[in-house]
Amino acid sequence: MFALFGAVLLAWTAVRARRREPVALGMRQTVSVALATVIALGSRVLGAWCLTGV
Repeated sequence: MFALFGAVLLAWTAVRARRREPVALGMRQTVSVALATVIALGSRVLGAWCLTGV
């Protein structure tokens, strides 16, 4: 579930940033893209960790 969420959030962030649309309301574009990317990558890592059963 975490891996799927991370993948979708990463794709959504990329599309919004490419179109220059806001990723998070009330935040600068660069900060919101960076924050969303960190959260998405963290979710992907957590999902991979859960799937490997470590």
